[in-house]
Amino acid sequence: MAPQQSERKTYTTGSVKTGMTMTEKILARASEKQQLNPGDNVWVNVDILMTHDVCGPGSIGIFKKEFGEKAKVWDREKIVIIPDHYIFTSDERANRNVDILRDFCGEQNIKYFYDIKDLSNFQANPDYKGVCHVALAQEGHCRPGEVLLGTDSHTCTAGAFGQFATGIGNTDAGFVLGTGKVLLKVPPTLRFVMDGEMPHYLLAKDLILQIIGEISVAGATYKSMEFVGTTVESLNMEERMTLCNMVVEAGGKNGVVPADSTTFKYLEDKTSVPYEPVYSDAQASFLSEYRFDISKLEPLVAKPHSPDNRALARECKDVKIDRVYIGSCTGGKTEDFLAAAKVFLASRKKVDNKRMYV
Repeated sequence: MAPQQSERKTYTTGSVKTGMTMTEKILARASEKQQLNPGDNVWVNVDILMTHDVCGPGSIGIFKKEFGEKAKVWDREKIVIIPDHYIFTSDERANRNVDILRDFCGEQNIKYFYDIKDLSNFQANPDYKGVCHVALAQEGHCRPGEVLLGTDSHTCTAGAFGQFATGIGNTDAGFVLGTGKVLLKVPPTLRFVMDGEMPHYLLAKDLILQIIGEISVAGATYKSMEFVGTTVESLNMEERMTLCNMVVEAGGKNGVVPADSTTFKYLEDKTSVPYEPVYSDAQASFLSEYRFDISKLEPLVAKPHSPDNRALARECKDVKIDRVYIGSCTGGKTEDFLAAAKVFLASRKKVDNKRMYV
């Protein structure tokens, strides 16, 4: 059971000074600095490093090359490794990647290795955790105020918990494995204020598509995207994860949602590690601020071939559907499957199961 976290005021956020955004505060604390500004380069202490079967072998190779074949990782309890890309396949090279992860976790006695056993016919061991970004949350590795890095562009998903989360490459990950540190440039922050009662037919995917449609796929390049407002506060954690997941589709460095009672409730039975949330100060400097009245928003889609090719769903009613895929790190959470099921049940329509993948 996690320690009870009170909703803290901006002046009780630890050793950092005021006048900063959430992202600046988190990085200031992690770099043991009193003050940070956008553009500053700092060495940051990492709380969690995640890697998977795509980038894990490369990161491990760099770690062993630079630190030695017999070197030990900086902290076996702060590394999360999960195969979730190259699975359910007979491809020898793909299976070799997973074997490399198994061998490394055995050598290093990695505490959080979520292995998979292929039981044939697309069946896995019951305790397999699935998509890495969802598993990080469900297993209690996402905590307010911390720094979480992963060798995957959608690591930004974890920003839903009020932490700094971003993707890194194999070289950086190899260095983190050995030192627990990474060099980061502090990003400026874009603030997105979303207010209004969210219609029952909308999901967080509509919100982020609206934002990306407004600012473009390059509109947040190397910037932090902070999401606030009454609409955001009404979202459950899975929906907040969807919101933060797609900041990288706008070029964002990270996405972040202020931690609140919803966050603390979700974490109660998932972690016993103490954490301390931080919040943007009233006098914090934002590069830009965008405001949306979500009560007036309609369901949206992204048409080919770009996430910012936004369109109203009702404008696409005559589009012939060839295949349906429900899943991924953006739309593969329990809430997403339930939402899809409700639509199918309400429409009383059948879908050719040979062309639908879940």
